[in-house]
Amino acid sequence: MTARQPKPGELEPIETASRDEIAALQLQRLQWSIDHTYQNVASFRKKCQDKGVHPDDLKTLADLAKFPFTTKSDLRDNYPFGLFAVPRERVARVHASSGTTGKPIVVGYTLKDIDTWAGLMARSIRASGGRAGDICHVAYGYGLFTGGLGAHYGAERLGCTVIPISGGQTEKQVQLILDFKPDIIMVTPSYSLVIAEEFERMGIAPKDISLKIGIFGAEPWGQGMRQEIEAKLGIDAVDIYGLTEVMGPGVANECIESKDGPVIWEDHFYPEIIHPETGEVLPDGEQGELVFTSLSKEAFPVIRYRTRDLTRLLPPTSRSFRRMDRITGRSDDMLIIRGVNVFPTQIEEQILRDKRLSGNYQIVLKREGHLDDMEVRCELQREVSGKLSPDDVAAIGKELQHHIKTLVGISTHVSVLAFDSIPRTQVGKARRLIDERPKQD
Repeated sequence: MTARQPKPGELEPIETASRDEIAALQLQRLQWSIDHTYQNVASFRKKCQDKGVHPDDLKTLADLAKFPFTTKSDLRDNYPFGLFAVPRERVARVHASSGTTGKPIVVGYTLKDIDTWAGLMARSIRASGGRAGDICHVAYGYGLFTGGLGAHYGAERLGCTVIPISGGQTEKQVQLILDFKPDIIMVTPSYSLVIAEEFERMGIAPKDISLKIGIFGAEPWGQGMRQEIEAKLGIDAVDIYGLTEVMGPGVANECIESKDGPVIWEDHFYPEIIHPETGEVLPDGEQGELVFTSLSKEAFPVIRYRTRDLTRLLPPTSRSFRRMDRITGRSDDMLIIRGVNVFPTQIEEQILRDKRLSGNYQIVLKREGHLDDMEVRCELQREVSGKLSPDDVAAIGKELQHHIKTLVGISTHVSVLAFDSIPRTQVGKARRLIDERPKQD
């Protein structure tokens, strides 16, 4: 796999600007965004008044820390349109989160917001190595989910030919890839492995697949998953980051020439890292919760939105903007098992240490008496499934159990299953966690 290097003139001037130039633009846009939200969103204005802070108090970027946070509960409490900062008649489109608990998160976009989003997605695809004239296979879900339409508009803006297949219909996905020969695929990492398995089932080798680049997001994934995807599809796997509340995909994106963490498009989104419990702003390089403030959104601005994603800010490399380290977990999906803090991504990392195991796994939580119990279900790769002796399979499970105990700090039961034993995701994110514990009163 050979990374596509950007040519002179392909980057926007802001992508190579000095940090002083970026900071000056951020302050100008931040002052506008704070004032715009204060004037037009009653609940934000009240929170500012309760905190004793006014938009005029924002003199420097550091002054942002004086302003209140926005949380997911704020978004749900104002369902559906209570946080819109423009009249509803100016909202050109509405998207929403999956709403797995309570009411869904509803966000709106003006025509200018949609234009900005398309531009940032085009920038993201270009950073991933995509170029005008490429064929882009979009297997993110379309509809209220932001992934499909976000990728679609960005690919068209860049000048790509778009295949808008959405999620599911795996056999059809593979057939269209074989027939249309796309250069790029945009999809969740878990579903890309389902597609890869279908190629394997058909006996098609990675070198015979037209895809060159995969742009993967919507769920956490680590370096082990990247290596598996790249090996199975013969591509460069690049990370895109975003979330519905802030815009959708395209808030940050890796650059293919470095693949060292998503570059945050800081001209439109101002990042902070805070201590998850105290809310204190932490310096770059320290691990904490990622917070975003939108700098240019009209319909649905967010001020200091707590993403719950745990990461750290890293210095610029391929672009002038800072990068995010990989997401190590979420402050709201942390499992506490017998007093030990556990994130699903930590378990995934240990599974993928063993090349005989695939990236399909489930974590099952049960309660034996008064104690929580964790089972890790994982699968053998297709090429070894059915070929190993029971003793070999047991040894794989015992080794994984040891690694989890040693490096994560939790005792588990490990079940090593045959290939294709765990249900595959067909649309959207994989279901990694199954909680069978009795509900607390």
